Amino acid sequence: MRGPQGVERAVVEDDVVVTETGDRIEPLDPKTLRLPEPYELALPVEPPEIWCAGVTYERSRDARIEESGSDVYAKVYDAARPELFLKDAGCRRTVGPGLPIGVRADSAWNVPEAEIGLVLGERGSIAGYTIGNDVSSRDIEGANPLYLPQAKVYAGACAIGPAVLVTDDPGPVFEIELRILEGGTEVYRGETSTARMKRGFADLASWLVRDNPVPLGSVLLTGTGLVPPDDFSLAPGHIVEITVPGIGTLRNEVVLATTLLEGRSP
Repeated sequence: MRGPQGVERAVVEDDVVVTETGDRIEPLDPKTLRLPEPYELALPVEPPEIWCAGVTYERSRDARIEESGSDVYAKVYDAARPELFLKDAGCRRTVGPGLPIGVRADSAWNVPEAEIGLVLGERGSIAGYTIGNDVSSRDIEGANPLYLPQAKVYAGACAIGPAVLVTDDPGPVFEIELRILEGGTEVYRGETSTARMKRGFADLASWLVRDNPVPLGSVLLTGTGLVPPDDFSLAPGHIVEITVPGIGTLRNEVVLATTLLEGRSP
C-alpha cells in the first residue's frame, strides 16, 4: 500500500486495512479493496520471477487451436507435463493495480488473460494467492508457437495484485470475473472458476521447480479460462478489471507498450 508514509505493508482484517505502522483504513469498497485518498494500492509482492502456465482450461485450449490451426495445444492440454514459460524477471515488465499495462504496437490482436497467481515459498510450496493479468498478443503466437516469447514478454505485459490471500485451505476454488471498459461502457464481461482447470495448483508448482532454481517469492500464473471473442482486441484507453472474491479487483488502463519504454534506461 502507498500512503503518506510511503510504501507500507498492510493486512486486511475484518474488511479493514491495517498498516505496519498501526493505521486502520476502511476501504471505500471491501470487494475491490479500493482505498480512500491519499492511500492507493501498490504491488502486494515484488516477485523476483514471474512464470506462467498455459492451456490449463479447455476454453484456452480451444482458442489456441483456433488461432494457430495447430494441434500442439491439444497435446499439451492432455499431457502429463504442463506448458510453463518465464514471463518476467526483476519486475521489469510487471505493474501493480492502477498502473498502465501495455499492448504491442506490432500486433493487431491483443487480449488480457485473467488468472490466479501462486506466490511460491520453499520448494514450490504455495504461500499465497493473488490475481494476475498475462497480457498477450494472440496473432503473434498464432502465427507460430515459436513466437511465444514475443507474444508474452514486453513492457507492461503483466499485472498482479491487489492483495495476496493467505489461507490454510489446501484446495481453494476461486471465482474469476473479467470486465473490459471503454469510455465507461462495458465492452466485455466473462466469468469462470478455477474448478474448471485441467490441472491443480500444487501440481503446476511442482512441475515448475523440477530441476529449476525458482527464487522464493516468485509468482506462477496458472492459466486463463476467459477468452474474449475473436473480433475483440485490447486498445489504448481500455480499462481491464479482474475481480476475485477474497483477493479484490486488479484494475489497469491499457496503453501502447512503446510509451512505457520512454525515459527508461536500458
